[in-house]
Amino acid sequence: MFAARLPKRIPLPRPARPARLISTSAPRHSDALFVHRDTTYNNPKIPFEFSAENLKRAEEIISHYPPQYKKAAVIPLLDLGQRQNKGWTSISVMNYVAKLLEMPPMRVYEVATFYTMFNREPIGDNFVQVCTTTPCMLRGSTEILNTVCSHLGGIKPGETTKDGKFTVIEVECQGACSNAPMMAVGDDFYEDLTSETTKKILDAFSKGEKPKPGPQSGRHTSENSAGLTALTSKPYGPGEFCTPEFS
Repeated sequence: MFAARLPKRIPLPRPARPARLISTSAPRHSDALFVHRDTTYNNPKIPFEFSAENLKRAEEIISHYPPQYKKAAVIPLLDLGQRQNKGWTSISVMNYVAKLLEMPPMRVYEVATFYTMFNREPIGDNFVQVCTTTPCMLRGSTEILNTVCSHLGGIKPGETTKDGKFTVIEVECQGACSNAPMMAVGDDFYEDLTSETTKKILDAFSKGEKPKPGPQSGRHTSENSAGLTALTSKPYGPGEFCTPEFS
């Protein structure tokens, strides 16, 4: 008997591989974008150099580092340049710092574009930075930010008022969580804010005045505004109520 012949298996055609889908993130509008575009107010042809006073300060900063590692001074020198350049770090500031530290300009650009504290666009006379991180948000920072923007003519975070007096941005934690909500104007902190105290602060700056920094609630630093609540009497001193050998 002959074995039954099995039909020859014909391989099924492989399904066509679908084209790979490409997904892209949404466009980001940020003051921290890496790309530089020459403008009339920000291009390498605009001269910049430290004043005599700041050059002396820069040399003092550089002296803290070994000569072969003086490029480590790039951050404090960029900060010094930003302060001299009315609060923002132009491409000319970066190039000058690179030349002073004898390092490739690209290395300076990398630092300046990484840290959001370096403003790469001009800012107003008063740089208002409203903290909106979780502790401040829980204490009402959204209301404070809305108050700032509406009181300054309806500008949005990242914008500057038409008169050039104020620039407003949102920032991450400033380390004053116990006094939330807070905002910084320049280098000064204004804490324990309400809508009313926020308006008073902005009005004072608008007049060229400088309101007193710190808590606006009347308390001292971050002390409990309700007074003593845990230790209501004088704490024990060293050795009190101890056995003689430990007193």
